[in-house]
Formats: sequence, structure tokens, C-alpha cells
Amino acid sequence: MSEPIHIVCPHCDAVNRLASERLRDAPVCGKCAQALFTGRPLEVDSARFTRHAGRSDIPVLVDFWAEWCGPCKMMAPHFAQAAQRLEPAVRLLKVDTERNQDLAARYAIRSIPTLALLRGGREVARQSGAMDAGRLVAWVESQLG
Repeated sequence: MSEPIHIVCPHCDAVNRLASERLRDAPVCGKCAQALFTGRPLEVDSARFTRHAGRSDIPVLVDFWAEWCGPCKMMAPHFAQAAQRLEPAVRLLKVDTERNQDLAARYAIRSIPTLALLRGGREVARQSGAMDAGRLVAWVESQLG
């Protein structure tokens, strides 16, 4: 059996430990009993972002966006499709830069949409501009090797 990994619940934000080989077995949260993976991006505020990015042992892909941004709106359904394809290997988060200006400043977001790939809470790759689901998934997979 492999070393256990930590996964943050998208519903109650509890940190769950599970064996990595069980990621694809539709695991549920030990606290709220809901699915740990929903196949949808999770919209987060600063506190939830910190918990998910810092406590999850799987990579986290963050879409920094804003409501007024046309390319962001155009990319949103593609980001949702990518979540279906990338989970449970990657958690996808959405951060509204207007509501979470502290995160936009911390990550020096200068244009939107900007995608940041985090591993262990640290940024490992960044891509600005809208992408379709296929290119988005290919980019993430190329970064994770």
C-alpha cells in the first residue's frame, strides 16, 4: 500500500487522508460523507484557496478571472470540461480577482484569464489567455510530466 495523501473536501473543506491508489474509487469525505471529487471547478475565496492549495497533495489548477472579462466567460465552459477530464489527479479552482484582490496581488496577476498550476502550495507553471478544454488539459499534462 502506498503512502496516504491529503485531499481537501470541496464541500466542507475538511482534510481527508486516503491511499493514492483509491483516488479513482469515488472517495467520500470522512466528515460530511460527500464526494471528494465532483468533476467541476470549485469557486473559492482567499481562505478556501489557502486551505485547498496548501493542504492538498494533488496539484491544483487555478483560473484567475473576473466577471467583466469576455475571454474569461468564453473559457469558463472549457475550464469546466477540463475539470471532468483532470479530476481526480488535479483539483481545479476558480478565483474571482475582483472579490479576492489579495490573491490577485499575491500571485501578481496582470492579465486575465491567467491559469496557475500549483503543487504543494507553490506555483510551478503559469499561462495567460483563454484556452479550449483540449489545449488546457494538454498544457496541464505537459507541466506535470
